Amino acid sequence: MKPLIAPSILAADFAQLGNEVEAVLEAGADLIHFDVMDNHYVPNLSFGPVVLDSLKARFPQTEFDVHLMVKPVESMIDAFLHSGASYISIHPEATNHVHAALKRIRDGGAKAGIVLNPSTSLSVLEELHGNFDLVLIMSVNPGFGGQKFIPETHRKLEKARAILDSLGSSARLAVDGGVSLENIRDAWRAGADFFVAGSSIFSCNNYKTVIDKMRSELS
Repeated sequence: MKPLIAPSILAADFAQLGNEVEAVLEAGADLIHFDVMDNHYVPNLSFGPVVLDSLKARFPQTEFDVHLMVKPVESMIDAFLHSGASYISIHPEATNHVHAALKRIRDGGAKAGIVLNPSTSLSVLEELHGNFDLVLIMSVNPGFGGQKFIPETHRKLEKARAILDSLGSSARLAVDGGVSLENIRDAWRAGADFFVAGSSIFSCNNYKTVIDKMRSELS
């Protein structure tokens, strides 16, 4: 599968959000990662579906990868389906009915993702097999951008890739948190094919340069 690079707009300049999205798309981003935080499931607050409504109106052909760090998730799933999300990913700890929540996403026309925190067991992959299109491995504890990549994530990615392969799953394997030029190749070699990067892109003066360098590491 072609590796995908998804800049996380949590690290963008919110005062210039539309222009920031345009800039990273022109720089070669494959899709846009959209972090939703509720100050309940995680200790931070970001943005909601009205922001995605505005961005989809300006960039109707762009895929948005929505990561719901909210509890409960059900009403937000419906809201972001209505806003045009291409992917919606949820944490198994955020709902009492994970299978039903994933089905809700797919029935609404989006791809369903399952998010595993650093301490979440990989056993859920076998239990939920056939119900998801994306596995997102968190390489930081969710809630804030700019954190350092947890090195043990590489081993977790390897194990996740082995499980997905053994199940014959076609799901994407994503990694999110502290992804940078220093570790993206190792994450790719460990089995990831979908890379969420925030500060490492938006902190640079030239987005195309850093995205091109990241892509050159994925070969």
